Amino acid sequence: MAKNFKLSAVLSLILTIIFVALYNKLCNGILLSVAITMGTISYHLVMRLIVGTVFQLTMHNEADVNKRWYRVGERELAIYDKINVKKWKKRMPTYDNSAFDPKKHSWDEIAQAMCQAELVHEVNILMSFLPIVEGVWFGDYLIFVITSVLAAGYDLAFVMMQRYNRQRIMKLIKRIN
Repeated sequence: MAKNFKLSAVLSLILTIIFVALYNKLCNGILLSVAITMGTISYHLVMRLIVGTVFQLTMHNEADVNKRWYRVGERELAIYDKINVKKWKKRMPTYDNSAFDPKKHSWDEIAQAMCQAELVHEVNILMSFLPIVEGVWFGDYLIFVITSVLAAGYDLAFVMMQRYNRQRIMKLIKRIN
């Protein structure tokens, strides 16, 4: 997954450059819309790579799982049950499967990696809305709003999945201890 994600980021950057160059040469409005869309997609992909890398370099999958921020309450779990997280989480991609592999890591280490992954996705949600500012220069807010909302929603699904799974891991850790 990581290789494909990085390849997608590079490809989207190249396509952005191509469409900007084509627009500059031909001054076609459709080319500008495609360039803006590709640029926004590039931003979302590259930003996620940068945020994930910064967290990995600073936290090294070593989060304090007992901090209040990571606790999941009964109401939150009820929401996850209502939206059927258990059913759809299996279809979600994982950037680095090895970080969550019980053959390579203890359950405590996996829980810490889940906390870090949650933080990455939470920061991604916030960063997803920065492209809306670009509407000041380009005037077409709709592309920026749509891509920002979709990107934030995508990351929100990962936050919910991490929080749902981590509670199950924490129960397992208590049983083992």
